[in-house]
Amino acid sequence: IDLGGRFGISCLWQLMNNYEDGTMAEPVIAQKSPYKLAVEGGKTYFWCACGKSATQPFCDGSHQDTEFLPMKYEAAEDQEVFFCGCKLAAKKPLCDGTHKGL
Repeated sequence: IDLGGRFGISCLWQLMNNYEDGTMAEPVIAQKSPYKLAVEGGKTYFWCACGKSATQPFCDGSHQDTEFLPMKYEAAEDQEVFFCGCKLAAKKPLCDGTHKGL
């Protein structure tokens, strides 16, 4: 797992110890709409998967007490993208309209 050296051993420990009780955690729905943002080609972003980050839609490390890990997104070119805000999209980290059914 490449987290860009940003989160270290604690995230790997979390990943290895996920689902100890056999249940799967649900992310916090940060918002019921996508985040429209301009990204820079060649730049790497880490999308918040847990929904707890104060810097949505990007990770700020708030997932430390959850089963979630941030998702790496590498922008291929300068463009506007729609990052998932509900955290439930099938095509994470980008929005696929799942929020419309919430």
